[in-house]
Amino acid sequence: MEKKVLMSFDIDGTLEVGDPPGPITLDMVRKAQAAGIICGSSSDRSMTAQQNLWDRAGITPAFTSLKHMLADIKEQFEADYYYHTGDRDLDKQFALEAGFSYMWYWEAEHEPWLNLANGEEPDPEWGTAPAPAY
Repeated sequence: MEKKVLMSFDIDGTLEVGDPPGPITLDMVRKAQAAGIICGSSSDRSMTAQQNLWDRAGITPAFTSLKHMLADIKEQFEADYYYHTGDRDLDKQFALEAGFSYMWYWEAEHEPWLNLANGEEPDPEWGTAPAPAY
């Protein structure tokens, strides 16, 4: 049974266009959108900067948000799974406070959201590893 999935992406350290670049490519985001996954960004970057990034990539996100406002995103969209993926403990903190599940960037690089959308259950280990040392 298909499931509705919302994926919120941090930018810096997570997306390939971040500073530093992360492992999640813009093509992965496009593929997720094509699979019916609700995709957008939640970042420390301003809303304008986030939208400009998506515009340059030719991607129309379902949302852009400051990461501490993830709870507002959850109120706006109906989904079976709400995930935020990022590279810092602060990303995880804001995700969990908003009622999202969390996935580290290295867990997300294999596009597990596609499996979720196809009805597979989430891996209970996602997001449980310690934050990377920078």
